[in-house]
Amino acid sequence: MFIQTETTPNPATLKFLPGKVVLESGTAEFLGADAAQNSPLASRIFSIPGVAGVFFGYDFVTVTKDGPEWHHLKPAILGAIMEHFMSGQPVMGASSRGDSDLDGEFFDAGDETIVATIKELLETRVRPAVAQDGGDITFRGFKDGKVFLNMKGACAGCPSSTATLKHGVQNLLRHFVPEVQEVEAV
Repeated sequence: MFIQTETTPNPATLKFLPGKVVLESGTAEFLGADAAQNSPLASRIFSIPGVAGVFFGYDFVTVTKDGPEWHHLKPAILGAIMEHFMSGQPVMGASSRGDSDLDGEFFDAGDETIVATIKELLETRVRPAVAQDGGDITFRGFKDGKVFLNMKGACAGCPSSTATLKHGVQNLLRHFVPEVQEVEAV
């Protein structure tokens, strides 16, 4: 098994491509070993000292570190991912699921059309580009001209995420949806 690695705009996060489907649908983010209990793969990765976060996309795993240099962590992470896929265990336990993009959404009843357009733009133009960098951006809400987005994986805590949000996503949404005045991460 050959696992490719890619850097991300976040220097604390690397993207691992195992050449297999990681999650059939949705995404899953684990911000600590306790949160990873329902994922054999995430638990295995968190057993490596220095791992601070694990994120699963369709065909990739991003890992965020909190201290050690990558040249110390990368071989252990590659080994953990390889061992997991060779073992035949599922990525997620039977009782768990990927994140739902509908959890905790908020917007006014009269804004359904605006929100549908925002979601379509995020799904077709923003999320595929962000997934290339090992992360995800999901819609959380729309209120008084402000769009609230959740940044996950390599995007969370990334030094360039503010620029991506303000200059990329905000400009795109304002161009296609005049009601959008501002974009903010939550």
